[in-house]
Amino acid sequence: MAELLLFTGVLALFGVAFWLTTDSDDDNGGGGLMQPVLVPVRVRHNR
Repeated sequence: MAELLLFTGVLALFGVAFWLTTDSDDDNGGGGLMQPVLVPVRVRHNR
């Protein structure tokens, strides 16, 4: 019984690690963290 629980736990850890590596938030896939967008700012040269 202990071997079955240990195997299930290790399998779950590998599954979570695989899920976290494939579902990265650094792309613009529609969810999670998005890359910042640069917005042009007007600058006056005369005072």
